[in-house]
Amino acid sequence: MRIFTSDYIFPVVSDPVRDGYVMTDDEGYVLKTGAARDLNPSALSVAEYYPGAIVPGFVNAHCHIELSYLKGAFTKGSGMAGFIDQINALRDSVDKDGRIDALETEMRNLYRQGVSAMADISNCDESFDCKSRSPMYTRTFVELFGTDPSEADMIVEGALELCAKAKEMEIDAAPTPHSCYTMSPELLRAASAAGLKSGYLSYHSQESGQEEELIMSGTGALAENYKGRGLPTPPVTGGTALEYFIDNLRKVMRSPIRGHILLVHNVVINKRSIDYAKQWLKSPYFAICPLSNLFIHNQLPPLNLMREEGLKITIGTDSLSSNDQLSIVAEMKCIQDNFPDIPFAEILRWATVNGAEFLDKDDDLGTFEAGKKPGIVNIEGFDAASMRLTEAASSVRIL
Repeated sequence: MRIFTSDYIFPVVSDPVRDGYVMTDDEGYVLKTGAARDLNPSALSVAEYYPGAIVPGFVNAHCHIELSYLKGAFTKGSGMAGFIDQINALRDSVDKDGRIDALETEMRNLYRQGVSAMADISNCDESFDCKSRSPMYTRTFVELFGTDPSEADMIVEGALELCAKAKEMEIDAAPTPHSCYTMSPELLRAASAAGLKSGYLSYHSQESGQEEELIMSGTGALAENYKGRGLPTPPVTGGTALEYFIDNLRKVMRSPIRGHILLVHNVVINKRSIDYAKQWLKSPYFAICPLSNLFIHNQLPPLNLMREEGLKITIGTDSLSSNDQLSIVAEMKCIQDNFPDIPFAEILRWATVNGAEFLDKDDDLGTFEAGKKPGIVNIEGFDAASMRLTEAASSVRIL
């Protein structure tokens, strides 16, 4: 048995406990939480004190761990069209051994910082061995691209072969569509149908105004980028990019569309799109990656609107091609600094149990409840007086 005490314990499922404790068995399963003053003297004498706050392990709801080798290589503020150009230019800039070394380093860092589960995007099998050995739970989304409609079936077949390899290594994996602007409608529908057989999709949605402009009017920097490279663009619909995605789902799936569908980024999501998602999607989740959004677009999602609409928000780090670090606490601090009215406890819920619910791992992860094994994380640099993260806030796994 171990007892951890801190200035604040955040069970997430209930109110934070000032000068609280969380008690676990020797295997890390939670036994109970409470106020440290209620512990008997013998228990209090063996308790381990950590300043700041103790919280359950995090869930990184969106990452591209394969791209860790691109740390520091990209120019900020390029917009989506410029970011795509950089990806195309730098994707093969490091050899395979270098790529694997980088992702393994970041996987270890994420776990040490307290990430207990991750929804990760893959384009190949380079992360599979590391994932199979990691104590962190991962669900892999094999991301599909392709603008030639005639190649849709072939691309999905290739993804299913990759997923079969992941399954052999005991990794949960399924195909997923990338975004409206990197896929023909045929591939978008085929990838979505294949992915939803697993019960999960992760989809880049409304990440930029350039994406929205492409779908609504066929104009803008992203449209010009594709035309300049001789690539076809999606049909112009006059609607939002999220409506376009959902309408394609409706052509291959019975409504309301079931499965856990994670819409990632949501930088330009609006009330019209939200209403459409609520109408047609049974279990939508909305991932935000604020530091990545600032890196590429210098823009953040409309979190006040998303909160007002009662959306199930999760937090991801995206990749080191569009971020200086992979840190959930850094993402939380970015949210706090830009949206100071959002309570820390609410942001923490986005970073823990909401992501666990998306992955269907909330029976074990995301909260301090008896019988769960979420991991125990100390947030150093949490100011108990203001209930805010300080400038120097960081996290470390203590169990």
